[in-house]
Amino acid sequence: MVDKIKVAVIGASGYAGLELVRLLVRHPGCELAALTSLEYPGRPFSQIFPALAGIVDLPFSQDPAPAKIAAAASVVFTAVPHQTAMGMIPRFLDLGCKVVDLSADFRFRDVSLYEKWYQPHTAPDLIPETVYGLPELHREEVRRTRLVGNPGCYPTCVILGLAPLAQAGLLSPHSVIADCKSGASGAGRQALLGISFCEVNDGFRAYKVLEHRHTPEMEQELSWLAGTPVNVTFTPHLVPMSRGILGTLYANLTAPRSEGDLRELYRKFYQGHPFVRLHPPGSLPDTRDVRGGNFCDLALRVDRDGRRVIVLSAIDNLTKGAAGQAVQNFNLMMGFPETMGLETAPFLP
Repeated sequence: MVDKIKVAVIGASGYAGLELVRLLVRHPGCELAALTSLEYPGRPFSQIFPALAGIVDLPFSQDPAPAKIAAAASVVFTAVPHQTAMGMIPRFLDLGCKVVDLSADFRFRDVSLYEKWYQPHTAPDLIPETVYGLPELHREEVRRTRLVGNPGCYPTCVILGLAPLAQAGLLSPHSVIADCKSGASGAGRQALLGISFCEVNDGFRAYKVLEHRHTPEMEQELSWLAGTPVNVTFTPHLVPMSRGILGTLYANLTAPRSEGDLRELYRKFYQGHPFVRLHPPGSLPDTRDVRGGNFCDLALRVDRDGRRVIVLSAIDNLTKGAAGQAVQNFNLMMGFPETMGLETAPFLP
């Protein structure tokens, strides 16, 4: 019988927090001990989100005071905005909690890079011990850490799509183009005009061209894999669906390769990684096939001269791109099987 770990979700009423609750409530190795929300203090979770009526009736607390949370839980998921997370995480760690942070505050190895794209960092002393929580790249480090910086959704999609090429030295470092489309939930649950139904439905648009904060995450990990700086030209698009990301990734190869060669490279690279699925020849990923699942589905095509590759990468931005990956990291940190609580198949149409 598995000993249950008591966990807390800070920011449990946002989209990532909701997805965490959905996954954790059925996780055989954990018990939900505390949920916080600034919007719904004192109200039962199931009253606000009736889909989990009779399943999660724990009331929301408004106060995420670390001492109070640490008295109830030994693992904390912080699903709160940037800057807010780093304001509370040091205290959680001091109180003996392990933390999976879903903000960007602990995703960067270089504090100056974080500060260039976000704001001044108030806990830079924690950066050296933080692990970038992409298990397919950093599984063993995640097992040993007490603080995981959970990756962004777009970087998860792009890095997993290009990692085998980068590590093999096949990725021409100044040729990468990441053309990605995301559902509206990627913008969060706040009431904003730009992501309201009438503004999104029947439309298709790019946003934050050449200024999206996920770009340096992609470049950090791909450069680390390649052993040389890799530049990514990243253009995100908003599409009229609730969840999912499809990345179409273009790059030049440093040496000609056939599609069969690259398929074998990807097969070997992701062997033993349960949440990356390589499509068979002739098949391409679809966001519908990963909805609600913790999978990244990949396919690739090579130009006729063998020098340019197109990689297709599909994830659910709320699951593998956020909460599912956070649970995957939790499993590794606590010594559980990596797939525990994540075995649910994606939603079928």
